[in-house]
Amino acid sequence: MGKYSIKELEKLSGIKAHTIRIWEKRHNLVTPARTNTNIRYYSDDDLKRIINISLLNNYGIKISKIAGMSSGDINQKVLEIREVKNDAILYIDQLVVSMIDIDEEAFEKTLSNLILRNGFVKTITEIIYPFLEKIGILWQTQNITPAHEHFISNLIRQKIIVAIDGLPLPPKTARRVILFLPEGEMHELGLLFYHFIVRKAGYRTYYLGQNVPHADLISVFRTHHPDVLITSITTTPAKPIQDYFSALANEFPDTPILASGYQVIAYAGSKPGRIQTFSNPLELTELL
Repeated sequence: MGKYSIKELEKLSGIKAHTIRIWEKRHNLVTPARTNTNIRYYSDDDLKRIINISLLNNYGIKISKIAGMSSGDINQKVLEIREVKNDAILYIDQLVVSMIDIDEEAFEKTLSNLILRNGFVKTITEIIYPFLEKIGILWQTQNITPAHEHFISNLIRQKIIVAIDGLPLPPKTARRVILFLPEGEMHELGLLFYHFIVRKAGYRTYYLGQNVPHADLISVFRTHHPDVLITSITTTPAKPIQDYFSALANEFPDTPILASGYQVIAYAGSKPGRIQTFSNPLELTELL
């Protein structure tokens, strides 16, 4: 069970802490527990309730009316709104609730409906990316376990792989791209989506995936002679970004290397050789 401070609840729900306190005092909508030292904290159920109350309030239902609704009534009203509205924030919040509950059926249904309504690329860029940012907040505040992260990652991963499999294989004469994660890097979702974008753009792809030893990358490069390399670095690397970039630039001096990921975006140093960085799928598409 998660234990959230009011500031963490604010970040995850989008509702100001001041407003949450008013909802508590005036309407008794949530009742925080207290630690042995009398510090207030909120549970997973409180977070889910605040998310749903916020959604109803944003769609015009007064707090005074929501206060008189049972939890079942609130959940039913949320489902009704989802049937007729298509706002990104609505679905992001519902995906968060599904993840907290480890509810595969609800997560799968929401994600599949989004893809049918909006298309695959729009769903990933406008819904899944912001959703993953919220997962990051939950991870930083230690309110989700590795089990939660693996549960969600695998469901999203399956969708991306199915989408890639549905694309036609470009001809052997097409431009070639190798996609890889460096040694020690295991966060694959971003690279998988880049794989989809690159394949959809008509490139012939060689997807090496996670934790690729540098010697193996060199071997595949010499075999397939790609036109572009694409990588992503999310976790703190074993060697400084500058040193890793230098190693890539020295080994592949004539090949464009496109890099992304949290550590790359945060890096403010020089980029040797033909290394270019990007922070989102649209920038990748423009670079291609």
